[in-house]
Amino acid sequence: MSTVPAAAPDLAVTPTATSTASVPPAAPVAPGGPSNGADDIEVHAVRFSGTGAGYFRVWFVNLVLMVLTLGLYTPWARRRTARWFFDHTEVAGSPLEFAAPMRRMVFGFLVFAGLYIAYEIASNTGQEAVAFTMLGLAAVFAPLIWRAAMRFRMASTRWRGLQLHFSASVGEVYRASWPVALIAAVWAAVIAAGIALGTGDDADRAARVARVGLAAMVLPLATLAALLASALLFVRLGYGYQRLLFERGGLGDESGRFKPTFRAFLRISLIAGGVWIGLVGAFGLGAFLLLGGAVGDLGALLGPIDDLRDSARWASLAVVILTPICLALVAVPLYAWREARLFALVWNGAGLGRIVRTQCTLSAAGFTWLRTVNVVLTLITLGLWRPFARVREYRMKVESVRLHVRGGLDTVTGRLQAQTGGVGDMLADAAGLDLIG
Repeated sequence: MSTVPAAAPDLAVTPTATSTASVPPAAPVAPGGPSNGADDIEVHAVRFSGTGAGYFRVWFVNLVLMVLTLGLYTPWARRRTARWFFDHTEVAGSPLEFAAPMRRMVFGFLVFAGLYIAYEIASNTGQEAVAFTMLGLAAVFAPLIWRAAMRFRMASTRWRGLQLHFSASVGEVYRASWPVALIAAVWAAVIAAGIALGTGDDADRAARVARVGLAAMVLPLATLAALLASALLFVRLGYGYQRLLFERGGLGDESGRFKPTFRAFLRISLIAGGVWIGLVGAFGLGAFLLLGGAVGDLGALLGPIDDLRDSARWASLAVVILTPICLALVAVPLYAWREARLFALVWNGAGLGRIVRTQCTLSAAGFTWLRTVNVVLTLITLGLWRPFARVREYRMKVESVRLHVRGGLDTVTGRLQAQTGGVGDMLADAAGLDLIG
């Protein structure tokens, strides 16, 4: 289990968040000072001393150098970002350290760049079979990429001279990845149904019309069902990886603990998803009624059919443009609420062996408001607010976590683990597994 309580830029494991209920200490609490006995509990805070202005300088230099080098500066930028966040994060009074070897991060980036260029060449030169094969292999090896990324990132994180580690076996990772295979099977069935309904040699025109009508009715419903099933399976996949990351991770010789259940994960996701679907439905109905009324009023005023068609065309274009914008704006607070609830759920149920447990007091409402304001300011400033947003959200998450240590910090001992390669880290980062949000 990582003692890093929030997504730290590129490296700290980011459990997503929830519940604000406090967890009563298991034993009398001795705040921060030396322990008086093996059963005494010390409570230690997590602090973040970085500022938005400080990170803005790091972010801006990274951006300029990445543009000037056509992206070749990426591994150095990621390392500078991670070290800045880690250096300003104190767990129980001691800062985190990011000790990833630069050479391995550069090697991982070059391997990823080579694979990406090979895929682009294959897909843009008519070699569809090669490109499809590469995508298939990427899906097959995705669990190995995730495992390599987690091993590298945790092995690169140190605290008080101790090194995090992740010891899940290949078999354990693939067993936790079963939702991926099921998602692929669901979409393969939808595609096969579409092919079957879209092809045929019907000599009878009525039979052909019936088949096309059946396809028009069945395929949208099948696609919707596949989307909902995929969303639920992704929740299960995220839970499985989160649990594996804690239970097979650790600090020194101590392994992590993970108490949250899949039912709790699913309940939070269903609430957020249900509210979003309800809002989408209400918005769609309102847009339909508004559009119909506007077109009818314009038709009555303008009269000629050509003017009516032009009005309907412009109204339809406005709905097409505004709909995704409105849906995205609705999704922002709901996703932030889900992230906060899951984060608190995880960190109220995590621990390190029998000597450390964590408590989280993150407010879902407060984090949702912060994320919404950050998104608005980022849009208004054309992205320049993004560094300040990252710092504000990271601080709120990190400082909501407390460590309850049984017997004092000196009981947390262990040995440093060997470093692993950085290729999986780069590939996972490209796949959207960046751990500093």
